[in-house]
Amino acid sequence: MRLFFSILGFIALISIVPQPARAQRPEIVRQVREALDSGRLADCDKLLAAHRAAAGADGAYLEAVSWVARGEFAAKDYPAADKYAALARAGVFDLLKTHKLNDDSSLPLALGASIEVRSQILNSTGRKTEAVAFLQGEVKTWWATPIRARIQKNLNLITLQGRRAPSLETKEYLGSPPPSLLALRGKPVLLFFWAHWCGDCKAESSIVERLGKENPGLVVVGPTQHYGYVEGGEEASREAESRYIESIRAKYYGQIPRMTVPVSEENFKAWGASTTPTLALIDRLGIVRLYHPGRLTYEELAPKVAAILKPVVAIRK
Repeated sequence: MRLFFSILGFIALISIVPQPARAQRPEIVRQVREALDSGRLADCDKLLAAHRAAAGADGAYLEAVSWVARGEFAAKDYPAADKYAALARAGVFDLLKTHKLNDDSSLPLALGASIEVRSQILNSTGRKTEAVAFLQGEVKTWWATPIRARIQKNLNLITLQGRRAPSLETKEYLGSPPPSLLALRGKPVLLFFWAHWCGDCKAESSIVERLGKENPGLVVVGPTQHYGYVEGGEEASREAESRYIESIRAKYYGQIPRMTVPVSEENFKAWGASTTPTLALIDRLGIVRLYHPGRLTYEELAPKVAAILKPVVAIRK
């Protein structure tokens, strides 16, 4: 049971970027997550009730509710998961009558999770078309907010593989100028979305480096973006952060063969890269063959790379 909920915690954690460390979240959120990690799902209602009696249905309460929704979904209790997701969503909407979404860091986390769980329930119960329509509507509704990338990620997980790759902005970049994905048609491409603060990205870089060295025909593109701060969370101008990102690129990613680095927030939104790293493989025809938020091992990624390296065989009539 503990292993099950540890896996759940990992899946939920990578959904939110940049996610504050657990120790930095409100106490009720920490308590609920600890209960989930320990397999004590039944204790969550008691914790939530105690917090609501003391502080009301504030942002912290709603964030904690959204964690319970994810717990119930992982336990495959879809009615319960839907109930908690709806509770979190309704609570956020109620607070948005007097607050902005960014006024409380818990609000976008709770709302994003509620949308994510709802879409996962629809997709997992054979209602893919309904899930896609729901997510498409949510993308439009929250287009100008921080949760757009997270919603797009969930939409991409359902729809992107087997479809034409979205474009990449390449006007701003580090190092060598990156080609457009259209210009790369005919070549196999690995996209490796990374962030300067992301430890998992640094760990994944050695795997991408190995694959690049073993497969000279593989084109590696490593999109990144600005976050408004540098080491230690210190706020920084765009120019100062660009210099910092370049130092991180040179130190941790400079050994990846031939990797170009476009810098664009829009790339992360369009590709739904709310999780870092996010990995994608595009075949020679420009079709996405893998879309994966989170880390992959060499053993998981290598055969998928080998598949897109195969030449396209023309069909003669």
